[in-house]
Amino acid sequence: MSLLKNIIILTLLLLVGFFGYGQEQESEKKKKKKYEQVYDSISDRVLLRREFAGGLLLHSRGWGFHFRMGRNINAFKTFLWEVDVVSMKSPKQIRTINPYFNNAKSYVYGKLNHVYVLRGGFGFKRLLNRKPYWGGLELRFIYFGGLSIALAKPVYLYILNFSAEFDDYSIDIEKYDSKQHGLDNIYGRAPFTHGIENTRIHPGLYAKLGLNFEFGDYNSSIKAVEVGAILDYYPIPVAIMANNPEQSFFLTFYLGFSFGKRYD
Repeated sequence: MSLLKNIIILTLLLLVGFFGYGQEQESEKKKKKKYEQVYDSISDRVLLRREFAGGLLLHSRGWGFHFRMGRNINAFKTFLWEVDVVSMKSPKQIRTINPYFNNAKSYVYGKLNHVYVLRGGFGFKRLLNRKPYWGGLELRFIYFGGLSIALAKPVYLYILNFSAEFDDYSIDIEKYDSKQHGLDNIYGRAPFTHGIENTRIHPGLYAKLGLNFEFGDYNSSIKAVEVGAILDYYPIPVAIMANNPEQSFFLTFYLGFSFGKRYD
């Protein structure tokens, strides 16, 4: 019985050993395969001809998303197309609520339009500082320009309409009018989709300047942070807030986070 017990234990130990060795070999193969797929170290100075990247764009008057794609002209210069979609708010926006109703929805008092900006253009990235051979930080100067379209959707609100005797009221959806609607008769914001068919289009132009900080150990993988400024110009001025002048120029400062890939 003791001999049989020892044989069983020895057999189990051998099986565990073989299984562990097999798992280790499989793991090594996967690591090797993965390494071979992304092997593209900075020290090799491999120039991959095409790239794309996208991510989050935060700016001083809103936020949105951006996407770029293009090709490397040489090791120091990259030509790119880009698309930005961002919101554009007024620095004077203050959200409030009607304190006399428990279920009232918050709204921005005095806001005439929800404004969103769609940009499409092209530009260049120029290398200022290359990554060390072990990886690290790479610095590029970027400049872009192109078409900018501002979409101004009118703000609609729930409005309290009182009877002549002020003993009853109804709540109706109306387009905000600064001359008729005030803190005393605004119930709250209406659904965003209401009045979307009345959106006005303001075509214009934009220019962008910035610095792009790329980090990582591989040329094929893009991970970058970008800071800079954008100037949008619209010949037909855009109104965001009541009792404020309409604007043709919008200067914003931005912080962008990008992830992408380079390939041949």
